[in-house]
Amino acid sequence: MSSGRRRFLKGIGAAALLPVLPAFSKEAGSSVSKTGTHRVLSCNIRVALDEDEAQGVGWSARRAVCLKVIGDKKPDIVGLQEVLKVQADDLRNHFPSYQLFGFEGPEMDPHPTGYYGIAKNPILFSRNRYELLTGGTYWLSEFPLVAGSKSWETARARHANWVRLKEKKTGKELRIINLHLDHISAEAKIQQAKMVVTESAQYLPEFTQLLTGDFNSRFDSKVFESVRNAGWKESYETIHGEKEAGFTGHEFQGVGYDKGPSKGRIDYIWYRGKIQPAAATIIKDMVNGKYPSDHFFMQTDFVIE
Repeated sequence: MSSGRRRFLKGIGAAALLPVLPAFSKEAGSSVSKTGTHRVLSCNIRVALDEDEAQGVGWSARRAVCLKVIGDKKPDIVGLQEVLKVQADDLRNHFPSYQLFGFEGPEMDPHPTGYYGIAKNPILFSRNRYELLTGGTYWLSEFPLVAGSKSWETARARHANWVRLKEKKTGKELRIINLHLDHISAEAKIQQAKMVVTESAQYLPEFTQLLTGDFNSRFDSKVFESVRNAGWKESYETIHGEKEAGFTGHEFQGVGYDKGPSKGRIDYIWYRGKIQPAAATIIKDMVNGKYPSDHFFMQTDFVIE
């Protein structure tokens, strides 16, 4: 092992010491599966922006739709991207039997409201089904423990959140990593993906891990070379074949997005270890003519071996 990687892994271990959010109420029902599958969603919910409000697609107009679309799927685990505090609070209030991990952080303290270039990637999971064993955050830069740090000409600071869960009924463990790669720098996306691959390699190949997120990259991008070479597989591809699955970002136009054919899918749910996808779909639901986000969401049902 190189000295650089050794330092990186040592730093990542320290990230597990970051504070865990307090447990939530047990009042609401949970998504405990009766079939033994684990339903996982990846949802870029679109950061709450004032300019979207002016266009009628702001968070205030989409909040109920977004929460309904996610809730109707009865997920066990949700990897979320582009979440501001107001949205995190709404998620907590709407899903009281779930825990939201990975929102608060010192880099946001000076700006309790508004968007200053850092939206979070929290992970939402059923407290009825899982016990939180540990979790952490690291930044996708050459300084992973420096909040808000940037490298490789990334347009914005990017980070990864992770949790290690134990299913209460079976004792089976799984680890979920959730991220949002840069949207401008090609080199940043490649290096950020490599960081996640290196960090996750601490675990034995058979240990169950999931990787959710908005990668801002098409399925055949060089960004995924390190991911595939490390033994990760993409769940939608496993079910439907390794090919272009169609666009997921749609600028609130939905299935009629005129630029869609040239864009392609950029949202994914990867897996590694003793777990297999049983079903996978792209969620294209709308409610009363409104889409929950400017992205379609991803959904996969997994079976842990």
